[in-house]
Amino acid sequence: MKHGKKYNDSAKLIEVGKFYDANEAVDLAVKTATAKFDETVEIHVRLGVDSRHADQQVRGAVVLPNGTGKTVRALVIAKGDKADAATAAGADYVGAEEMIAKIQNENWLDFDVVIATPDMMGLVGRLGKVLGPRGLMPTPKAGTVTPDVARAVTEAKAGKIEYRLDKTNIIHCPIGKVSFGPEKLQENFDTIMGAIIKAKPAATKGQYIKSCVLATTMGPGIKLNVAKFGN
Repeated sequence: MKHGKKYNDSAKLIEVGKFYDANEAVDLAVKTATAKFDETVEIHVRLGVDSRHADQQVRGAVVLPNGTGKTVRALVIAKGDKADAATAAGADYVGAEEMIAKIQNENWLDFDVVIATPDMMGLVGRLGKVLGPRGLMPTPKAGTVTPDVARAVTEAKAGKIEYRLDKTNIIHCPIGKVSFGPEKLQENFDTIMGAIIKAKPAATKGQYIKSCVLATTMGPGIKLNVAKFGN
């Protein structure tokens, strides 16, 4: 794969074969971001678990102290007082059967997070094939199936992100925008890594965090020294 001059210039700042401490990696990520837009900084964490086994799943949600830098559009599936509370909390879309029909019939997906009250999950379940593959299906573990929809909306807007293993046992998560600067990115990084380490399944054998790479949207990957994460 051929890369442009800016990418190649950025790549020269990273030592081949070196594993960086988190603070060095965050500094480098900011320095190597050369795109004309505000790039997102992401981490990619490979875990020593097998996601095919239920007792080795790693999934949860955490509120990043400095948010993600992204405007989150929240859809709440609720009725009555809960719907009113969601609207008051700043949800972008609130409804019940009509919202489910809109998604089913119009393939409407102009939202970033779906929050539902437990009593609505029977209806929301019909959307599994649409929402599931996009990572939008509400779950109690992520805090998106809850009677307290107002709190869930507030957290989503504040920068709550869900982390989960993909089929290759890797977690991909944004930790903010380059414009945040190293200090805020470091705080977000520490928060998400702390959550992943805390979520270590009891069934894990051997090394838990196999590798961790930090990268901006258009920049080269920076390998981290995972020995620092207390495997």
